[in-house]
Amino acid sequence: MGYKYLCQEKMLKRFDAFCIENFPGATALDKDIVTQWAILRKGEHPATLESRVSPINELAKFIIRKGEHAYILPKGMLPKKTKYTPYIFGDEELKRFFAAIDNTCKFCYEVPLRHIVLPVFFRLLYCCGLRVSEARLMKLEDVNLKDGIITLVRTKFGKHRQVPLSPELRSLFNEYSLIIHATSRQDDWFFPGLHGEPMTVGNVNRNFRRFLWSAGISHCDKTKIGERGAPNVHSLRHTFAVNCLRKWMKQGKNTHAYLPVLQAFMGHAQFKDTAYYLHFSTDMAQDIRASLEEKVSFIIPTVLSQKGGQP
Repeated sequence: MGYKYLCQEKMLKRFDAFCIENFPGATALDKDIVTQWAILRKGEHPATLESRVSPINELAKFIIRKGEHAYILPKGMLPKKTKYTPYIFGDEELKRFFAAIDNTCKFCYEVPLRHIVLPVFFRLLYCCGLRVSEARLMKLEDVNLKDGIITLVRTKFGKHRQVPLSPELRSLFNEYSLIIHATSRQDDWFFPGLHGEPMTVGNVNRNFRRFLWSAGISHCDKTKIGERGAPNVHSLRHTFAVNCLRKWMKQGKNTHAYLPVLQAFMGHAQFKDTAYYLHFSTDMAQDIRASLEEKVSFIIPTVLSQKGGQP
């Protein structure tokens, strides 16, 4: 069905270790095991708890289909989740972030290509609104430098799409490829990590935090439930979407008409996933208000006072 089962597989391994440690003699997935696993841990977000419990419930359903007994945690038993509010970078924050990458990412003997790879990698995430895995798993054969098109094949739900590069980014890609891929094969990773493998998610996150720190941007993960999320790598994708809508709005374009374009560009499966970004920026609300005032202000005439002729 297009789903990748990597996180769930790791969670089932953790659950297996939990059972061995706490219920070594258990022969069935009973209520006591599941309810103990479903206890909210100190500092754990309800969304994280749900991600722990969901694979176990699916395991229970599988066991029941096989004719055996298993306990499924009923709906309503978990703490309620509040909707996550993504972090949207301001324009000045983006300038400081990319300046921090250029200024702090220097040559390192242990990771000799890092100072060349990371500036281009993070610019691609923001300029094209890519998911981290989409950029991380690009191969040289996926990048058409002649036409300035990248083809994304390792995507969410396995839906392939093509994304055009801006002239500036295309020029940057050409310079990058001359240095990194002068002798590479077409099936080599476009953003190489160590030992011929792509960069790991952990490596991307560690460097992202390092650049945030250098830029003076807080990256604390311990935001309270319901508050604005802390910046993470995916925030670059969120910011790309919001800035696209803001730009179109300032240009006087119908944002609702352009949403399908943004949907296709970002690879969203549903229209509502793209429309979600309309609510994120207070700047956009101010732009809407200013636009409305400019276009419909004639409806309410200016009233002059009788004394001073002042409106």
